[in-house]
Amino acid sequence: MTQDLKESFSGTTSGAAPPAPAALAAKVRTLAPSMTRSMQLVAEAVAGDPAGCAALTVTGLAELTGTSEATVVRTARLLGYPGYRDLRLALAGLAAQQQSGRAPAVTADIAVDDPIADVVAKLAYDEQQTLSDTAAALDTVQLGAVVSAAAVARRIDIYGVGASSLVGMDLAQKLLRIGLIAHAHTDPHLAVTNAVQLRPGDVAIAITHSGSTGDVIEPLRVAFDRGATTVAITGRPDGPVSQYADHVLTTSTARESELRPAAMSSRTSQLLVVDCLFIGVAQRTYETAAPALSASYEALAHRHSPRSPRNAR
Repeated sequence: MTQDLKESFSGTTSGAAPPAPAALAAKVRTLAPSMTRSMQLVAEAVAGDPAGCAALTVTGLAELTGTSEATVVRTARLLGYPGYRDLRLALAGLAAQQQSGRAPAVTADIAVDDPIADVVAKLAYDEQQTLSDTAAALDTVQLGAVVSAAAVARRIDIYGVGASSLVGMDLAQKLLRIGLIAHAHTDPHLAVTNAVQLRPGDVAIAITHSGSTGDVIEPLRVAFDRGATTVAITGRPDGPVSQYADHVLTTSTARESELRPAAMSSRTSQLLVVDCLFIGVAQRTYETAAPALSASYEALAHRHSPRSPRNAR
């Protein structure tokens, strides 16, 4: 056995602190699509039965999943743990948390004949899970770097199509109200022609759940080539969009069903990320953001006041 592999089994490799136990299931859901099939088997096993897997040696888990000890170690590392020992500790902690307060036995799959009350309960539970998964997996170092760049940017361009375009418009509207120059582009031709005008000091943000939407990747590539700071908000951090992103903010990758397309869950996780981004920028620019936000409220106040009968005609 090589020294590196010995250290991986014992957990003595150096690096960042491993994820908290509660983040394990979220990491599995987020990273599973980018894993090899053998690594997926290991990840699915530890997420599905943390208590049982916590009791296994690295050899035992390899035998259980029909993989190798090296595959188990690589999976542990990909999930953020220095070695298998650290993963076992996280599994034991997760099992203890589940025993003390299990999540409600509600499935996110919605049947065509489900009563509306069940639909509400299932969707509410799934939305909560999506938000928890996204928060657990979100890289706050990357987020902080994006906040720093956006707070001083000359201009912020945002690209998205479909449901992601709605999230992009939401972010642009928020940034505009605190005095920043931000534009959300939903037309792919206009997105590219605007990206050509970007330069160092500008920020370009691509929002794509799949990470492979060509109409979003193309303007981000142009912005990257022009020297702008580029950001990808995606559920697939290994997708093509990431090769043109200086910073990647990962969203949850929830399961699809026939009656509940991925656009619903991806939008929820995307909105959480852009809200975190907006609040971070507002904090950094508070001296100018607060007066700008007050001015925008004041400018729109009359539109929210009850109209007199004379003005209602």
